[in-house]
Amino acid sequence: MFRYIIRRLLISIPLLIVASFLCFGLVNAMGDPLGEWKLQKPRTPAEITAAYERTGYNKPFMERYVDWAGDFVTGDWGETVVPGNAGKPVKENLLTAFGLTLRLILAAELIALLLGIAVGVIGAVRQYSIFDYTATGISFAMFSMPLFCVALILKSGGIELNNWLEAAGADRWIITAGPPGEGFSGSFGQQVFQYTGAYILPTISLVVIQFALYSRFQRASMLDTLNADYVRTAQAKGISQGRAIFKHAFRNALIPIITVSSLNIGAGFGGAVITETVFGWSGMGKFIVEAIENIEPYQVLGFMMLTAIFIIAFNLIADILYAFLDPRIRLD
Repeated sequence: MFRYIIRRLLISIPLLIVASFLCFGLVNAMGDPLGEWKLQKPRTPAEITAAYERTGYNKPFMERYVDWAGDFVTGDWGETVVPGNAGKPVKENLLTAFGLTLRLILAAELIALLLGIAVGVIGAVRQYSIFDYTATGISFAMFSMPLFCVALILKSGGIELNNWLEAAGADRWIITAGPPGEGFSGSFGQQVFQYTGAYILPTISLVVIQFALYSRFQRASMLDTLNADYVRTAQAKGISQGRAIFKHAFRNALIPIITVSSLNIGAGFGGAVITETVFGWSGMGKFIVEAIENIEPYQVLGFMMLTAIFIIAFNLIADILYAFLDPRIRLD
C-alpha cells in the first residue's frame, strides 16, 4: 500500500508540470495585459518599454514560463501588472478568497455526498418503490434547474424569512450579502447564529445540484453491484440481505461515486463563482471575475494553478480510497 501511494505521488508531479504549462499558455492567450493601458492616452516609447520590462512581457514565452514557474514553486505567485493597480501581491489575496470558498465547497460536497449515497443505496435496495420513484423525480427536478436559478430562489426565500422574523420581533438571520469582512463577533451562540445565517443558503444551493448527481450515480452503481454474481452467490449461501448489501455490495458500489466526486469537487469552483456572485461573497468567484475583467495574468494563473493542485490532490485521495476499497487495484 505504501509503495502504491508513493507511485501515485510521483505520477502527480509531471501532471502538475503539464498543468502549469497549459495554464500559462492559456493565460498568455488572453492577450496583452498592457494593451488597454496603452490606448487610454498617448504613451511615450520609454513609458511603454519600462512597463513591459517591469511586467516581464518583453521576454520570450518560454523564458517567462520558466521564471514564473520557478517563482511559483518558491512561494512568489507574482503581482498585479496593470498600471494603476500594479504591485499588489497575488498570493495573499488569492489564499484569503480560496479559504472562504473552500469552506463552502467542502461543506456542500460532504452534505451532498452523505445524502446522495444514502438516497442512492435505499433507492437501489427498494427499486421501483414509492421512495425510489419520489427520489428519482426530485433528483431529476433538481438536476434540471440552473444553479443561478436555485440560488436566486433561495435568496428570495431567505429575504422573506428575514422579513417574517423581523415582523415577529426576532433578529434577521439569513445573510444574503456575504459574510462580514471583519469576521463574526459576539458570544459563541451569536457567532454560530451569524455563521449559519451566512453559509446556509450558498451551501444549500450547491448541495441541491450535487445531491441530484450523486444519488443517481450511487443508485445505478448499487444496482449493478447487487446484480453481480458474487452478491447473488453470497445470498444463496444464506447470508442475510443486510450483510450482503453492506459487506459485499456497498463497498464496491462506492468506487464510481468516489470517481465522480473527486472530479466534481474541482468543478465546484465553477459553481461557486455563480453562487458567490448571487450571494455577494468575496471568494474565488469574485477574485477570478475581477482578474479576467482587468486582464491580470498572474491572478488568473494563481486561480488556475490552485484549482489544478486541488483537483490533482483529490484525484490522489480517490486513488488511495480505490486501493482501500478494492485491494485488487493495488499494483504491489
